[in-house]
Amino acid sequence: MELASPPLQHPLLRCADRIAAALDDVSEVDPVYLPTPDKAAALVRLARAEERLHELRLRVLASADDVALEAGARSPGAWLAHETRSGRGEAMAAERLAEALTVRWQQVRSSLAAGEVTRGQARVIVQSLDELPDDLDPELRLKAEAHLLAEAGHFDPPRLRILGRKVLEVLAPDLAEEEERRRLEVEERAARRTTLLSMRVRGDGSTDIRIRVPDHVAARLRTYLESMTGPRHRAARADDEVSHLPYPRRLGEAFCALLERLPARLLPQHGGTATTVMVTIPFEDLRSGLGAADLGTGDRITAGQARRLACNADLVPVVLGGASEVLDLGRSRRTFSPAQRRAMAVRDRECRTEGCTIPAAWCEAHHRQPWSRGGRTDLEDGLLLCSWHHHRAHDPAYDLSRLPNGDVRFNRRR
Repeated sequence: MELASPPLQHPLLRCADRIAAALDDVSEVDPVYLPTPDKAAALVRLARAEERLHELRLRVLASADDVALEAGARSPGAWLAHETRSGRGEAMAAERLAEALTVRWQQVRSSLAAGEVTRGQARVIVQSLDELPDDLDPELRLKAEAHLLAEAGHFDPPRLRILGRKVLEVLAPDLAEEEERRRLEVEERAARRTTLLSMRVRGDGSTDIRIRVPDHVAARLRTYLESMTGPRHRAARADDEVSHLPYPRRLGEAFCALLERLPARLLPQHGGTATTVMVTIPFEDLRSGLGAADLGTGDRITAGQARRLACNADLVPVVLGGASEVLDLGRSRRTFSPAQRRAMAVRDRECRTEGCTIPAAWCEAHHRQPWSRGGRTDLEDGLLLCSWHHHRAHDPAYDLSRLPNGDVRFNRRR
């Protein structure tokens, strides 16, 4: 009796079956009792094996046009995204990397197959190499590929990306300057084309702002916002609420303060006057701190917030009487002049709240006697408060008291 021969199986399928069987063998193994040296070795070996397996999948994906054709799919990546329920973006990125490794950058593919680089490193190396000039000498391309692979042994993907942008400075300094100029011009044009800002009202009193701007604009904005947060050289004290805020929260607060300080004379003209926010509020609400003010845009703020903004923001308060007649449309001078502001900085030197050391450069001018209650915009009636304490000064949940030395103290109302 003749035994039937087992059906021949392609080496790739045998490999996939063996990997699956090996994973089945350890599916219930708990690594908690693995000795520390063995656990460290396992982590490194598994990471390298994962990268090697990823390269193998990319290699198969690069040759899978027939699979997409058979299924009527747009591309192998699109077919794989549907079959594995993975994200389309992730699958298409894998398809592009597979094509680059198979067609153009064989050294990178071999290093990934050997587990010598990670897929993240391979991706940034390929991106850097693809950005080289089209007319670059082929020998220089091979040298650039080898150079970046050598650097991958020392640097993670973000740092490797920086080195990739500078690779011509190492291999061909005479070409690097002209290439950098060309690349920067292309990036700047692309950045301008993709610049956008969108707003989504959340319905809970806040709005999400999404913005994309060129790098140099973002760098300037970051510099401005960081200059308005607490000084970094001073050690944070236990009672220093500003320094203990999370970094994104501090930047958000600084952004709000930056908008409030924009000078009206620099804004576009509408009907002969600078762009102005009209805040409408009944007189009794302004005095009592109850009710809300209308910004004229359909948005509303508390009376306390309106009083705070009246100290230093470029807005015109419109105070209404009982029959909605206009009682007061601003005053000849609501905000402190630059000269008064400088004088306060020399006099106060920092926030006048007891125990607060935020320097004058990051403070706002505040009326001791609220402007909404007849306060005068005189130097004697003004003092400097940091943004945090200026909000507290107009927060009905806090009482403000003046100390003998001119400083102020806040106490939460019970």
